Amino acid sequence: MALNLKNNTAGDRIFYTLIFIFLTLFFLIVLYPCVFVISASFSSGTAVQSGRVVLLPVDLSLEGYRTVFNTTTVWLGFRNSLFYTVAGTIINIAMTMTTAYCLSRSDVPGRNIFMLMFTFTMFFNGGMIPSYMLIRNLGMLNTPWALLIPGSIGVYNMIIAKTFIQNSIPGEMLDAAKIDGCSDIGYYLRIVLPLSQAIIAVLVLFYGVGHWNAYFNAMIYLNNKSLYPLTIFLRDILMSTQIDPSTVSDPEMQMRLAEAAAVIKYSLIVVTLVPVIAIYPFVQKYFIKGVMIGSVKG
Repeated sequence: MALNLKNNTAGDRIFYTLIFIFLTLFFLIVLYPCVFVISASFSSGTAVQSGRVVLLPVDLSLEGYRTVFNTTTVWLGFRNSLFYTVAGTIINIAMTMTTAYCLSRSDVPGRNIFMLMFTFTMFFNGGMIPSYMLIRNLGMLNTPWALLIPGSIGVYNMIIAKTFIQNSIPGEMLDAAKIDGCSDIGYYLRIVLPLSQAIIAVLVLFYGVGHWNAYFNAMIYLNNKSLYPLTIFLRDILMSTQIDPSTVSDPEMQMRLAEAAAVIKYSLIVVTLVPVIAIYPFVQKYFIKGVMIGSVKG
């Protein structure tokens, strides 16, 4: 929507113009690294290493993508990451929305105590070693459950969902549903969830991106390479190209290794970002509505 400045004062017009210029410059500053990464991934290693890539691809080449996609472990990692993202997001949404609904009900006994316990975990935790021992004692080491069960509820996301339910779904609707003979479970499944599409879409984006980019838990809890997500395999590919130059006596070989590593690095970044970028347009309309929850009262 175009900004109408005709009815504004001179001071307002100057203010809006300065804000427009500032936001435009900020947008270009944020956009340029993205454009550079994409251009570098489609350029030759020589052009990237020599610094000739500035905005557009130089010496168009797909060598980086060939190296990435010709590695069989990439496809295995893509399959695993897709499974972890889909399964993990489903678990996250189910746990988060159910907890948020329960805590949004004013008639739940001890609601404030439970809320305090959830909030406590946002500031304090047992640390890495106790968490590892817990996962080990539960028998989840080296299994997909080690990546799906821990963190199944994001407390911050749960609070957002709870606020959405309280502000968007009036309590009178529950009374009307009970008069019609609807149970609590039926009310949650038939009324609350369908009316919470906006916040669910936002949570899907948050949780999905988190699962897709996760790698630290996989490094700690997984030893079986057949269970590794894509991020671990891409890291291994990148590390395999970073050979210590002092171990290579041939200067020409050193240069080729450096050129290959430069192109592969940018190709890996693009490969990991494309799925997330492809999903965002489908949830954009819900995203804006969801993130504004609680910002306007009345």
